[in-house]
Amino acid sequence: MDVAEYVKRLRAEGERLAEAAGWAGLEAPVPTCPGWCIADLLTHVGGVHRWAAAQVRSGQPEPLAAAFPEQTLDGYRESLRDLLDALTAAAPDVTCWAFLPAPSPLAFWARRQAHEAAVHRVDAESASDSVTGVPAGFAVDGIDELLFGFFSRPGGRLVADPPRSMALRATDTDAAWTVHLEPAGRRFIRGAEPADLTVTGPAGDLYLLLWNRRDATGLAVDGDPGVLDLWRSRATITWR
Repeated sequence: MDVAEYVKRLRAEGERLAEAAGWAGLEAPVPTCPGWCIADLLTHVGGVHRWAAAQVRSGQPEPLAAAFPEQTLDGYRESLRDLLDALTAAAPDVTCWAFLPAPSPLAFWARRQAHEAAVHRVDAESASDSVTGVPAGFAVDGIDELLFGFFSRPGGRLVADPPRSMALRATDTDAAWTVHLEPAGRRFIRGAEPADLTVTGPAGDLYLLLWNRRDATGLAVDGDPGVLDLWRSRATITWR
């Protein structure tokens, strides 16, 4: 996907997030984010959008401080517009800080914010128990970002002793991955290798499974389900 495609997806996911939040109401609990209500979700996502927009505009090689003022629904929509404006106005060769590998800083921020909006759109929809799917190609891209971006960084709790492994096969694309969790870290491979657990299903469902936004109901699960329990408990990304 190129920057324009990510921006288009960001716009669609952000608008759907706002629509779902409006239907649910600010006080509605968010089942996929225990302890949060819709207002908390909007504050988080709106703050991240504002921070990303400021980072792109800054041209600075170091991260800017983030602020998370309380957001209303209109405030979230304004944050989304601000981010879309920043991404579309930026030069392709803009220089700014980024924290995952990407062809360019602009490509990083467009990709990251598109997936930020998509995952949290699912959170907003979960408040009304009406979660809709994720397109297969975008889901494959998001799984790549999660595995080869976020979880390929050193450190963290996503380890296992003894080692465990999980293969993932998408039924609606030719994409597959194998996750190796080891005592000192983890490895990810494109392609399905023999593993302790193999999970097969549509790419969008695998995307939400790996982001801990759904369980394995309806997916083909072959092997040790304890590997998936390990993933659920340790595959977490927290704001720092």
